[in-house]
Amino acid sequence: MLQIMRWSEEMMKLSSTGKALSLACSLFLSVATQTVMADDQPGKGVTIRPAEGTQIEEKFQHKILYKALEELGYKIADPSETEYQTIHLALGQGDADFTAVSWKPLHDAFYKEAGGDEKLVRLGTYVSGSLQGYLVDKASYDAGVKNFGDLKDPAMAKRFDADGDGKADLAGCIPGWGCERNIEHHLTEYKLRDTVTHNQGAYAVMMADTISRYKAGKPILYFTWTPYWVSGVLVPGKDVEWLAVPYSSSPGGVKEQTTYEGKDLGFAVNTIHIAANKAFIDKNPAAKAVFEVAKLDINDISAENGLIKDGQDKEADIQRHADDWIKKHKDTFDSWVKAGRDAVKK
Repeated sequence: MLQIMRWSEEMMKLSSTGKALSLACSLFLSVATQTVMADDQPGKGVTIRPAEGTQIEEKFQHKILYKALEELGYKIADPSETEYQTIHLALGQGDADFTAVSWKPLHDAFYKEAGGDEKLVRLGTYVSGSLQGYLVDKASYDAGVKNFGDLKDPAMAKRFDADGDGKADLAGCIPGWGCERNIEHHLTEYKLRDTVTHNQGAYAVMMADTISRYKAGKPILYFTWTPYWVSGVLVPGKDVEWLAVPYSSSPGGVKEQTTYEGKDLGFAVNTIHIAANKAFIDKNPAAKAVFEVAKLDINDISAENGLIKDGQDKEADIQRHADDWIKKHKDTFDSWVKAGRDAVKK
């Protein structure tokens, strides 16, 4: 309205019809240009506060999303880095806007504790087919350790004793991760407390020790998940084997799909979602649209994680990995951005 009033005033001051027409055209083009720019960058003026996990292997999938959001005009704040339970609480409290690592059903309890659907929303399916479970070296598997419940036998458990106390040493889950609850539940449910020790700490350090033991020809017992670089070093079916569990049992009696290729792994086959603060999503349809359509192949993540393991672990390296993925999947990436722009035109 203000632009129109100014236009009228200028028109009255001009005596030349040609000058008036020229001014009219200029003002029209200016308004039209501003409208096009607003459609192309609907997020302009908005700063998004992402929340990441503490694992370097999860930066890649976030950085790809940051690029798409930046194409829409959003500014990306320095991400906060914390454990998954805290991430969900931050989203629920409005202290962060989104994360790309909300696992379903692994993080369902964290999601509910943070306010559930009243405060948060999970959008799309960013990654499909993520596995978790217990593995042993192939020699131990071929020798008869095929089920996690087999470790109830002290003689079987002693095979994996790394510290001389007679109990199996399980390289397990970092405190605060969703897998911690499942493992602790399994140890009680399958009556393994007397024969198995759940070792917890820095996962990368535990796995470095596990891999060293394997290379030295010693039996190993560990928990892992996919996508992650570990299964590229200790390859299931070649170096190690997934263990079955005696029967499916999850904390709180939750019924989950835990079978993979005919073997009950004891952990739900997960999907990984983008979770966001609901109020933020309600105000940002362009970001919402990107989150709904974005998808990554789990093998692309594992491959990038392998680059990190091989020493490409600097911030610039991971940004390059993300940029390379975008170049190789330009049509897919551009379709995400288009979805964001189209969302504000409806």
